[in-house]
Amino acid sequence: MVILDAPATAPAPVSDRLRYDRATAHLDGPVAVVDLAAFDANAADLVRRAGGKPIRLASKSVRCRALLERALAVDGFLGVMSFTLDESLWLARTGIRDVLLAYPSADRAGFAELTADPEAAREITVVLDDPAQLDLIDAARGGDAEVRVCLELDTSLHLLGGRVRVGARRSPLRTPEDLGAFAELVQRRRGFRVVGLMAYEGHVAGVGDRVPGRPVRSQLIRLMQAKSRTELAERRAAAVRRLRQVADLEFVNGGGTGSVESTVAERAVTEVAAGSGLYLPQLFDNYRSFRGRPAALFGQPVVRRPGLGVVTVLGGGYPASGAAGPDRSPVPYLPAGLRYDPTEGAGEVQTPLLGSAADDLLIGDRVWFRHAKAGELCERFAELHLIEGDRIVRTVPTYRGEGKTFL
Repeated sequence: MVILDAPATAPAPVSDRLRYDRATAHLDGPVAVVDLAAFDANAADLVRRAGGKPIRLASKSVRCRALLERALAVDGFLGVMSFTLDESLWLARTGIRDVLLAYPSADRAGFAELTADPEAAREITVVLDDPAQLDLIDAARGGDAEVRVCLELDTSLHLLGGRVRVGARRSPLRTPEDLGAFAELVQRRRGFRVVGLMAYEGHVAGVGDRVPGRPVRSQLIRLMQAKSRTELAERRAAAVRRLRQVADLEFVNGGGTGSVESTVAERAVTEVAAGSGLYLPQLFDNYRSFRGRPAALFGQPVVRRPGLGVVTVLGGGYPASGAAGPDRSPVPYLPAGLRYDPTEGAGEVQTPLLGSAADDLLIGDRVWFRHAKAGELCERFAELHLIEGDRIVRTVPTYRGEGKTFL
């Protein structure tokens, strides 16, 4: 295992731009890079925030095997949270241990493979929350391997007697009684065994509480999150007590990059999930609880200079998933002071950028962007150039570069 030092003070963005430009000067854009010093510093900070509880690495936020392996080599990271069954099988067969498939699957061919491969079945745990999912797996069975099952608890906050809901619409299992009844059903079913509980509080972990220029909204978010943390801590503890009456739980998973400290503070939680904090995309700038260093960037070449205060770069229209809005677009990062033309935004094949910094850019120069979210950047690029100082030390394939586009 590797033990990393605490994160150092981030270098000035100007020096970062010079380093990235020098490191990639021989490459034509678009180009995607990961600053290894920032990546490692962010990993160390996540471990510090976890306070001794293991971090399960969210693969969807990384989508690069080399960087998954780099993070898993750090003392404090243990296991992977995957996003499709096909990916889970691939990771397990390439040597990744302890894979939690965090989203229910309807991949019949995948379940046929899983149940026919006892070795893979020992490494993979699947999230279930509905009896129909058990039926689908049994109908697809290709063998007798036991399926390891993790139940998911709905973490959303219900207000005004349930008339107002805050949080993602995920599992239908909301109460300890719901979980207990379903766990008993699973345990009675031949070929299945309950081993874990997952409860992802996305409205806490994935919503920043320091919205720039919106102090009232920020305060309302903090109040909502405080109430949600209190309510969920009680309900999650009760759910764990109920499940332990039915099954020998190996793990209780919760949280995400934005909620590490509050999640690990719950005695019932045995591990926390995180991944976005390694790359630190722009959606994670708006948290009071932690600071990180942007590690994953992509560079687009300047191809036009339409006039004063304007340059046009190639491509760049890489929106993130979620409710559509300006916060789902990549952010022009280096040089500082560039912004989108509000009538065009980030374009499919070209993107005009406005600002005084544009006048210092020449044809062929590079503008560096930060993606709104983490691993989705890798769906656009086949490889990542890993940078130390002002040089590329290694170029590694993304999932896409290995021919794996799971979603």
